[in-house]
Amino acid sequence: MNEPILELEGLSKVYPGGLKALDNVDLTIRKGEIFALLGPNGAGKTTLIGAVCGLVRPSEGTIRAFGHDMASDWRKARARIGLVPQELSTDMFEPVHRAVSYSRGLFGLAPDPARIEAILRSLSLWDKKDERIMALSGGMKRRVLIAKALAHEPDLLFLDEPTAGVDVELRKGMWAIVDQMRDRGVTIILTTHYIEEAELMADRVGIINRGKLLMVDEKEAMMSRLGRTEAHIALANPISELPQSLSQFPIEIEQGGTSLCYRGGDGTGRGKAEVAELTKALIAAGIDYTGIDVRESSLEEIFVSLLGEEEAA
Repeated sequence: MNEPILELEGLSKVYPGGLKALDNVDLTIRKGEIFALLGPNGAGKTTLIGAVCGLVRPSEGTIRAFGHDMASDWRKARARIGLVPQELSTDMFEPVHRAVSYSRGLFGLAPDPARIEAILRSLSLWDKKDERIMALSGGMKRRVLIAKALAHEPDLLFLDEPTAGVDVELRKGMWAIVDQMRDRGVTIILTTHYIEEAELMADRVGIINRGKLLMVDEKEAMMSRLGRTEAHIALANPISELPQSLSQFPIEIEQGGTSLCYRGGDGTGRGKAEVAELTKALIAAGIDYTGIDVRESSLEEIFVSLLGEEEAA
């Protein structure tokens, strides 16, 4: 397993008035992974990012980045962290090239025109380098934010809702850029409302709500463990009732006896295996079928289900 480059222990943040934005969060991020942090508005995602990037002072807990304690040695650690904020907060009157070069200088790095050019080219911004940021489209402005965050060559990059307000084509382009950054060894933590993107890109997923980290797991393991399998089996001949030999399976007769619906695997990850067992049991019971449509839960369905359970608790 890759070495941890970010470790949060007991991280809490209580704002004046009593709002608890982070509630005893423990989290370890490994070198080279893409970690997706999912949660509704107000869940604590941006506060967590702000705490690591030095924008929010935690009420309790410790943050260690690259072996440095962020409370006592934050400058060394912060120099290796990049942030693409959710809000388009940059000097709109600055030309693109100058704004990105300035961001590099903020971290005490010497000018490197070749590096800045490479970043701008990788983000399809080179032909816009002399334009003022205010003249760019929303998607291009967001690319400028990414360029500014990459200017000092960070090893850990935070992307806070990086594709919010960006059209589908630009979103695809941005995720290709994320892939390139991962290939260069950059560790990426992203928050997103587009859960299908987390499902596509992330190695691990964390779900946060009301400041509490409800779950962290490998994406595939989470989907297997918490997902549900649903299978619709088209029968060759209608049946009016299920034989006793099939009573162990979570199935129901549908569509006037011409179809069976299996819903199972909840919390076990055994859904597909059980569907295979079911088909053997059907044949043994003399029930012929003409087709099977099997569907697994999406990450979004798991996310919504977990939040629903927490709201009910």
